[in-house]
Amino acid sequence: MTSLGYEKPTDPARSALMRRVRQTGTKAEDEVAAILRQSGLRFRRNVKSLPGSPDFANKTHHWAIFVNGCFWHRHQGCGRTTTPTRNRDFWLAKFAANVKRDKIKTCLLRALGFRVVTIWECEVRMPTKVRRRLKALMR
Repeated sequence: MTSLGYEKPTDPARSALMRRVRQTGTKAEDEVAAILRQSGLRFRRNVKSLPGSPDFANKTHHWAIFVNGCFWHRHQGCGRTTTPTRNRDFWLAKFAANVKRDKIKTCLLRALGFRVVTIWECEVRMPTKVRRRLKALMR
C-alpha cells in the first residue's frame, strides 16, 4: 500500500502508459494561457510557492487557476469521467485521493485570500465559456 491508501497497479504496461500522461504543459493549459493573454491577464505558470502549485496564478491580484482533466479529477456529469473496470478498487481510491487533495489545496488558497477558479478540460473547447468564467478574476 502507498501513503495514499491504495495499492499500486500490477500491470507494467498500464503503468508505462500512465507515466506518459503529462502533468504540466498540457494542450488544455496552453489554450487557457492563450485566453488569459488575450484577456490581458498577467500570470505565472505552475507556481510552486503556492499551495497545490496552481497551473496559473497572479500573487499581486490574488487569483489562481487550476486546469483539471475530467478523468483524473472527476468532473461531475462529464462523459470523460469514466472509471476503468480493471483494478477498480485502485482507481476508485486514486480518484478519491485526487478529489480530496483538490479540495484541500483550494481551501488553503482561499484561506490566503486567493480567488480560485477551476477550468475543466472539456470546457476548454468552448473559449467563450472560459472567458466568461475568467471575468471574475478581472474584478
